[in-house]
Amino acid sequence: MTLYTPILVLGAIAAVFAVGSVGIALLIGPRRYNRAKLEAYECGIEPMDPSDPAAAATGQRFPIRYYLTAMLFIVFDIEIVFLYPWAVAFDNLGLFALVEMLLFMVVVFVAYAYVWRRGGLQWD
Repeated sequence: MTLYTPILVLGAIAAVFAVGSVGIALLIGPRRYNRAKLEAYECGIEPMDPSDPAAAATGQRFPIRYYLTAMLFIVFDIEIVFLYPWAVAFDNLGLFALVEMLLFMVVVFVAYAYVWRRGGLQWD
C-alpha cells in the first residue's frame, strides 16, 4: 500500500484543486447573464426553434468539413504523440525501431498526401 500512497495523495490534491477552482469561480465570478450567453453555441450556426415550421423546412446540418477537420487533427496529432517517445529513446532502440518508425511515417505521409490531393486542407 505504501507504493500507492503518492498516487493517492496526488489524486486527492488534483480533486481538491478541481473542486476548489470551480467553487471559487462560482463564488467570485461575474454574473452578467444575457440571452446570447445562455444560448447553445454550435459552430456559428444560429439556433432555430424546432417548433417553427419555417425552421424545420430550412433546418441546417453541420457541414461535413467540420467532422473531417476534427478527424484530420486527431490523425496528425496522434502521429506527433508517437514520435515524441521514439525521439527521446532513439539511441536505445536500434535499427528495428528505426525501420518501424519509418514505416509509420510513410503510412501517415500517404494519408497526408491523400488528404492534400482531395482538397481537405483548403479552407474556403
